[in-house]
Amino acid sequence: MKTYDLIIIGGGPAGLAAAVAAKDNGIDNILILERDKSLGGILQQCIHNGFGLHTFKEELTGPEYAARFIEQVEERGIEYKLNTMVMDISPEKVVTATNREDGILLLHANAIILAMGCRERSRGALNIPGYRPAGIYSAGTAQHLVNMEGLMPGKEVVILGSGDIGLIMARRMTLEGAKVKVVAELMPYSGGLKRNIVQCLDDFEIPLKLSHTVIDIEGKNRVEAVTIAEVGPDRKPIPGTEERYTCDTLLLSCGLLPENELSKSAGVELSQVTSGPVVNDSLETSVDGIFACGNVLHVHDLVDFVSQEAAAAGKNAATYIKAGEKDVQAEMLPISPEGGVRYTVPSFVRPSEMEENLTVRFRVGDVFKNKVIAVYFDDRLIGKKKRQVMAPGEMEQVILKKKKLKEYPETKKITIRIEEA
Repeated sequence: MKTYDLIIIGGGPAGLAAAVAAKDNGIDNILILERDKSLGGILQQCIHNGFGLHTFKEELTGPEYAARFIEQVEERGIEYKLNTMVMDISPEKVVTATNREDGILLLHANAIILAMGCRERSRGALNIPGYRPAGIYSAGTAQHLVNMEGLMPGKEVVILGSGDIGLIMARRMTLEGAKVKVVAELMPYSGGLKRNIVQCLDDFEIPLKLSHTVIDIEGKNRVEAVTIAEVGPDRKPIPGTEERYTCDTLLLSCGLLPENELSKSAGVELSQVTSGPVVNDSLETSVDGIFACGNVLHVHDLVDFVSQEAAAAGKNAATYIKAGEKDVQAEMLPISPEGGVRYTVPSFVRPSEMEENLTVRFRVGDVFKNKVIAVYFDDRLIGKKKRQVMAPGEMEQVILKKKKLKEYPETKKITIRIEEA
């Protein structure tokens, strides 16, 4: 069995940034395992611009952004295997993988970084009535067909869900000559970035109907029409609000789920809110030496934040590998999300081990206007930040300072909550 210092599962933006950071922090024996035929992950099919404004201070397309990191991996001579499916990770950090050239691979790692990304919620998870005709696609599948294969899924389109991929595909399908009739969103707020609503829907006069869902799909061989209806606060359709749209295509953009089957096999504790691993301030999971970053940890809105987080995971994994066996368990302080904060990443901090400045990222559970994000050490208010608008589609963050925590050594819990301004 071959042993590596660090094995990274996934060669998308998170895996690439983590590998580069680990290499730059003194780890040479690194292997990236990627199941696709090329590095870069989902970015390869995101041909629109808007990437890289934070990381490279310029606007890039998805493939351009990926190419920058692939170049860095190549320059550093980091080993990677493509077309390689990881089937299992054991709690002892043994990775079982397979590909055509090597057959079954058994690899041992001193540390592992999980960077598998996320997948789309399927029709089966949505319980939409009707037959199973052709013409129903997830927004990501439609994006792959149009941008990678040069195929058009259809001509008349209804989109269910207002996640960023759905909004971007509304624009993309319009530019390719299709007629996007409506975007229906179950929740009373959009799941995507404000800029995407403006640039992808408003600029093309595509209506967005909030608090609406699909209640019927007509057609046996191919989608012929879709009926949407308004929903009440209980998310159930309101009789009498039905609207029928003739169409040949229904795109589903109903949320993303972190891809954590491998994490489960490794015995990693998962969050019930994010479906991603529960991590401490170094992005280490509940299993010693297994780290997580990017969309497998929690779904991000900007790839720049994925790269930042992954670089931190790579650096922390390098520190872990160089330190060898740990004798003492550092004290862990829980971070408690309250009052509209759905979750935090990380979930715990170790005041003795954390960086001088730690970025805590989170999402809110509703749309909030003119509120403050308040941080408490136990019941002591430490700081607050005013925000004009906060929405579930956009990630928020606060920075915890190690110096501040040292001033209050008796602290047992950190709380982040939304309060009145």
